[in-house]
Amino acid sequence: MKLLITNDDGIDAPGLAALAAVAAAHGELVCVAPHTHLSGCGHRVTTDGPIRLMKKDEKRWAIDGTPADCVRVALAKLAPDFVWVLSGMNHGGNLGADVYHSGTVAAVREAALHGRPGIAFSHYRKRDQEIDWERARRWMAQVLLELLADPWSPGNFWNVNLPSLAPSEPEPRIVRCTLEAGPLPLSFRELDEGLHYDGNYHQRQRGADTDVDVCFAGNISVTRLGVSGEW
Repeated sequence: MKLLITNDDGIDAPGLAALAAVAAAHGELVCVAPHTHLSGCGHRVTTDGPIRLMKKDEKRWAIDGTPADCVRVALAKLAPDFVWVLSGMNHGGNLGADVYHSGTVAAVREAALHGRPGIAFSHYRKRDQEIDWERARRWMAQVLLELLADPWSPGNFWNVNLPSLAPSEPEPRIVRCTLEAGPLPLSFRELDEGLHYDGNYHQRQRGADTDVDVCFAGNISVTRLGVSGEW
């Protein structure tokens, strides 16, 4: 089957390369990704100006647009026959309220609006830990095997967050869970040029058995979402 891969960290991001390496075992890949870093752009789309396409090779394009634009352009022009969209792997978590401003998640939401299934992959990262790419690829491969085999109904998609673990910590479990409904911490520093957000992401609300709780506890959170909210 044909798989569309995209992200919001840009076409040269190591997370996209990691996702492509894993996804290649499941079908033909077409990559359409933003040419630059657009983290936090949400579900913005381009409707009032040109979208420039930059062909990297036969199955790989960078575009001057958002992750949602990437899916729209792929559907309309570059790969209208793709079966799944896989977005990520985002360098940082997309948990709870993050799904509403995440470009990574917006890409799969856009696909769901057009009747295509998708999975958004993100990697939560503690401040003192770097991503272990070998482990990340292994964990994504396990999740892909499970979710690609799951029954799918129109209007829903998956949001997956990998945990931040030290090398000595045990392998994580894949846990199906709900979306944390609490907001991000509100804290701002006031500087001469204005306010700077400095809320502590790691101290956000984490209700029991929600995606934040599961991922912060060292497991892989898997949440099924719908185009109008949690499924």
